[in-house]
Amino acid sequence: MTLAYIALGSNLASPLEQVNAAVQALGEIPHSRIQAVSSFYRTPPLGPQDQPDYLNAAVVLNTALDAETLLDNTQRIELQQGRVRKAERWGPRTLDLDIMLFGHEVIHTDRLTVPHYDMKNRGFMLWPLFEVAPDLIFPDGISLKSILDGLGAEKPARW
Repeated sequence: MTLAYIALGSNLASPLEQVNAAVQALGEIPHSRIQAVSSFYRTPPLGPQDQPDYLNAAVVLNTALDAETLLDNTQRIELQQGRVRKAERWGPRTLDLDIMLFGHEVIHTDRLTVPHYDMKNRGFMLWPLFEVAPDLIFPDGISLKSILDGLGAEKPARW
């Protein structure tokens, strides 16, 4: 079994309902069970500012699946909840599920990069992760706490 750390985000179509439904769907992935769910946080959008705030959270999933099969499942959940992938980066979305970490693995494939390519610069990913895994150490040996301290990002407000 591997601990997978998944970031959840939504800012369209009732974000609270979207993220609650996503948590339920993650719990129904075969050979997997949810170990922890963070609080839900309100954060401003990363890209274009003419969109609603995001609801962000993190889930710790204990899974027997490999990383790419888990990715298949998270992308299926996104599609089932109305996610439309557009060329626009950082645009509004019904649901975004990102595999931030997969155990201590470092993965670089055409479909998946783990650790998530920019998570160390994103307080909206790190704060929920810190809530559910405060002692987490990244595969490169750096602690989550030291990354958060260095980033200087304020803890976001609860949803």
